[in-house]
Amino acid sequence: MADVELPSSALRDSHQNDFISAEDKELRHVGAIDIGTNSTHLLVASINPALNTFNIDLAEKSTTRLGELDPESGELTDVAMERAFETLKHFRDLASSYKVEQLVIAATSAVREAPNGRDFLLKIRDRLGLEVDLVSGPEEARLIYLGVLSGMTFGERPHYLLDIGGGSTELILANGSDALALTSTRVGAVRLQRDFIHKEPISSQRREFLKTFVQGSLEPAVEKVRRRITGGEHPLMIATSGTAMAIGSLIASEDEKSPLKLHGYRLRKKQLDEVVEMLAKLSLNERRDLPSLNDRRAEIIFPGAMILQTVMQMLEVDELILSERALREGLIVDWMMRHGLLKDRFNFQSSIRQRTVLHQAHRFAVNRKRAERVAFHALTLFDKTYGVLHHDEGNGRDLLWAAAMLHACGQHINQSAYHKHSWYLIRHGELLGYSQAEHLMVAAIARYHRRSLPKKRHDAWQFLSKKEFRTVNEMALLLRLATALDRRPEPVVASITVQIKNKEVVLELIPEKETQNLSLEKWSLMNCASIVEDSLGVKLQIQE
Repeated sequence: MADVELPSSALRDSHQNDFISAEDKELRHVGAIDIGTNSTHLLVASINPALNTFNIDLAEKSTTRLGELDPESGELTDVAMERAFETLKHFRDLASSYKVEQLVIAATSAVREAPNGRDFLLKIRDRLGLEVDLVSGPEEARLIYLGVLSGMTFGERPHYLLDIGGGSTELILANGSDALALTSTRVGAVRLQRDFIHKEPISSQRREFLKTFVQGSLEPAVEKVRRRITGGEHPLMIATSGTAMAIGSLIASEDEKSPLKLHGYRLRKKQLDEVVEMLAKLSLNERRDLPSLNDRRAEIIFPGAMILQTVMQMLEVDELILSERALREGLIVDWMMRHGLLKDRFNFQSSIRQRTVLHQAHRFAVNRKRAERVAFHALTLFDKTYGVLHHDEGNGRDLLWAAAMLHACGQHINQSAYHKHSWYLIRHGELLGYSQAEHLMVAAIARYHRRSLPKKRHDAWQFLSKKEFRTVNEMALLLRLATALDRRPEPVVASITVQIKNKEVVLELIPEKETQNLSLEKWSLMNCASIVEDSLGVKLQIQE
């Protein structure tokens, strides 16, 4: 995923004025319901008008199985519609308890294709007082794009987005500024299970027929997105939907370091191929015994996995990234755009990392001004000590900024050992736009900004790979120095000058006011000198 370059100037300056305190404006609460072929989902979000971000307060799911159509007429059955009515009533009342100002509802594949789909929506309005938008395939794809966009950084690099639903599959080509191609194909996990799989385990001949059918169905969509790719571009793939998440869960369960959550988790085509081979040999009851699958997902997981495998083959993609955000979150983003809270989609996308960090900082009552001062000093040290205090040529600067803004969030729990609490809160919180590894690195940098250095027995260290150790260690040392410069409630250090002499770093502190005594800050810095020398072999000196 693309990195967002943060400004080298102070985060306390005018650049951050856009991110005004959330207390200046009240949160707005909005609900979104996605009536799908297999499941109906509710999401309740609290929107921060100041940061233009939203936090998910509630996510509910009910398996309503609208895709179980009448075999002769193709209509929604009375039994399926009744399940949906009961679920929607429950969701309406639940959303109301959160005092949402609006409930945005979209119906997709099963409803738009059924001959009695519009009658069903009229009954929802009459019985429950709910207005439902019947979205087209391309509109469904657009909303999925907005949902994924809200949770991952794209930059200008194109991405394939794949959403495998019960009745349709959406394939999208997009970058951070626009959707370049939106497609929706009438092939989905429930539809394939219903129409083609009548005996399990599936025979090799039937499996080959199913693969040929999926490939033929998706060929127009694949060709459309391919035509929009300019020469030399190699899009990344992001997959979302219950099918993709279930497959990710199966693969992650075999991982030595099982991820805390699947958002941002990467899986390889080889791993998917192994899962497909395993699923093909199992009966329904055997799939139900798999701990990662619920009963309904076990019924439709194999055809869904076949769709994912076939698309990866057709697009010649060897790896994909999982996204937990999709249509429901897209409904929230679309609502924000229509209500003037998001005027520029690209700016929203390009600042996802900043906004999600600031959102978490507000959530845990971080002292914003002090965090920005620490971040300013940390980035100054980063910019002026390359090759001595750090050797980062990647995304360390961005990770350092995030850790600096959140390093004190653990004080929300307790002042004592707050660095450990900060690690826990960051690790278990939501940092959109960061990969799983980056998320863990931010948490670890905050963890080691004070007290002991990393030890192999520490949980924060065990979650990292060897190649990430150095970056975390160096960024944590820079953050340790930055926090040493901010010991008082009010700012006293205006800036730092850095001189490098061989293996020696000389720091000069410039006070905010000429009369200010900086002896406390100098003493704090010198307390870090032995740690810097032991870790990096560099002597730290403070100019008097």
